[in-house]
Amino acid sequence: YSRLYHNLSTALFSLPPTMASSSATEGSAALQDELDALNAKITKQGSRVRELKKASSSNADEISSAVESLKRLKLEAETLREKKEALNPTAQFNRKVFDELILRKMFIVPSFEIHGGVKGLFDLGPPACAVKAAMVDVWRKHFVLAESMLEMECTCLTPEVVLKTSGHVDRFTDLMVKDPVGGECFRADKLLEDAIDELLEGNLDMPTPEKEEHLRVQIQADAFSPAELDEQLVKYGCRAPSGESYGPSFPFNLMFKTSIGPEGTAVGFLRPETAQGLFVNFRRLLDANAQKMPFAAAQIGLGFRNEIAPRSGLLRVREFCMGEIEHFVNPDDKSHPNFASVASKELVLFGRDDQLGSGKTKTISAGEAVSMGVVNNETLAYFMARTQLFMERIGMDASRLRFRQHLTTEMAHYACDCWDLEIQSSYGWVECVGHADRACYDLDVHGKATKTPMVATLKLDEAREVEVAKLKFDRKSLGKTFKANQRVVANALEALAENWADFEPIATALETEGKTTVDGFEITKEMVTWKKASKKVHEIKFTPSVIEPSFGMGRILYSLLEHCFYQRDADEQRCVMKFKPAVAPQKCAVLPISSGAEVNAVVDEIAEDLMESDLATRVDKSTAALGRRYARVDEVGVPFAVTVDFDTLADGTVTLRERDSMAQIRLPKTDVTRLVFDFVHGRFTWEEATAKYPVVQVKED
Repeated sequence: YSRLYHNLSTALFSLPPTMASSSATEGSAALQDELDALNAKITKQGSRVRELKKASSSNADEISSAVESLKRLKLEAETLREKKEALNPTAQFNRKVFDELILRKMFIVPSFEIHGGVKGLFDLGPPACAVKAAMVDVWRKHFVLAESMLEMECTCLTPEVVLKTSGHVDRFTDLMVKDPVGGECFRADKLLEDAIDELLEGNLDMPTPEKEEHLRVQIQADAFSPAELDEQLVKYGCRAPSGESYGPSFPFNLMFKTSIGPEGTAVGFLRPETAQGLFVNFRRLLDANAQKMPFAAAQIGLGFRNEIAPRSGLLRVREFCMGEIEHFVNPDDKSHPNFASVASKELVLFGRDDQLGSGKTKTISAGEAVSMGVVNNETLAYFMARTQLFMERIGMDASRLRFRQHLTTEMAHYACDCWDLEIQSSYGWVECVGHADRACYDLDVHGKATKTPMVATLKLDEAREVEVAKLKFDRKSLGKTFKANQRVVANALEALAENWADFEPIATALETEGKTTVDGFEITKEMVTWKKASKKVHEIKFTPSVIEPSFGMGRILYSLLEHCFYQRDADEQRCVMKFKPAVAPQKCAVLPISSGAEVNAVVDEIAEDLMESDLATRVDKSTAALGRRYARVDEVGVPFAVTVDFDTLADGTVTLRERDSMAQIRLPKTDVTRLVFDFVHGRFTWEEATAKYPVVQVKED
């Protein structure tokens, strides 16, 4: 890599600018090929490390060796990435200028800033608040209205039993330790890992066997019990910021816990996701949809996660906006009635085989992805394509979007297929929308926990003969063993008996072992007898599968801000946010050429007309130079600016400026509102406007 980079750099400095630019592009492409191959190795090695940690047969030496290989690959990739960026420094994102603009124009500010702020909490200022509102409005029109989805707004406060059933109470738990003096909490396994890193970095001449022993401890840091972790923290001399020893380790759940009611006995949590409210309302939603399947429910709202180490701005925060869709479908038929409308849409896919092999993405249509078996089913591919279209509609750079498939080591045991829409930003590729085929898991667990049938019905055109089990219960034995739960057990067995394929494993276990477990109850052979039979049915009941697109609105918003930011002519003083008109915080600015009363009266008239058409408008009557006022509206992404000048008073015409080209046209002031409205709603383009109205030259200095 060093030789390749040296040769490329030497050649570039000796070429004319145009040739150097071309060679830089070719050199960058060559390095990208190397980087893709290296990333595939990293993915493959990371998957191996996860498998080794899960396997009980793995030994510490084997895991240590695998982790060391992974670290070397990551270091090699980072070095190569830096060399690639050095070939084209002008293409690098200027985060310093971007951050200054975002803060100065109050897009995003730290919450409670004058009190010192709180990590992981941010406030959206007026521009970002307006962009988010417009973005959510587009999302609702693109998905909820276009698909006739059933929208809900569920409570953020969730009882413990709901999240216990979904698995959230037992999930998201890490061991924490506390400073006994200051009370500050820290993640215990990370403290141990950092302490070992510091020890090894400070003792480079440490004998290899001793170093390997420390690495073995480090690798197991997240697997220690509380007592074992406490022992290791003492052994490695970990001290709290106060200088005292840390308190004992204790489990920490990432959900915000609270109590419901004044007694304090009912435990609740702020929801970590919005989906559970839709799952528990499935039966009512099905009724609201007249029992028709498939159908989708949607919700936009806040989620909360008490992140231990919030970082990366809006990418990892403690309170965030989510947009989630739960599409309920027959598990035996995951086709989508509107799939043909998106089948030709091309998607950039990063499948698991490519991640572990070439490290390169493939661009294929949604239809091809399904027919080739790359994406599991039509409904999943349909929502992936619709998500791509949504991103393009709000102004995301399509060249920086891709769908990455979860590796088998990443997927939940119940999931059929999962693809994340990742957006490339200055933080790398960031997961912003998850697309998961969650099978029947969610409805199953809530149905079993509450003894509520979470089923839908498929009406058959013709009666069908199915194999079932005919049961006969020993009521005396059932009643003696299960008492009040006798009916619950009988109902569970009868539900399984409706399909011989479901009941056959129960029958086999009772025949071979004399007992089995159904919904947590131990059934013995004496309690029930059965025989296989056939019957004609006119309808089939089934537990629906769920296809879930889950949108992280905060991450999408931040990525959109980055994608829309640029500097005019590479000038740090001329920043522009190139929002599409549909999501721009304000659609039009109205500026007077002078402070005269007659001119300002026309400004007010135009602004009022724009706002009566629900077009957010910015009026700037300051005495700053006109070019400076144009720059101000460019910084917050206003796409159009009307200038009222002295000609306006004479002939009733004004100029209309387009932000990115800075071109201006002259038109009657009475045409302004209709034209801007059509721009915002995608009914008319700037190119069409320049063909209809005369283009004028205006100096902005």
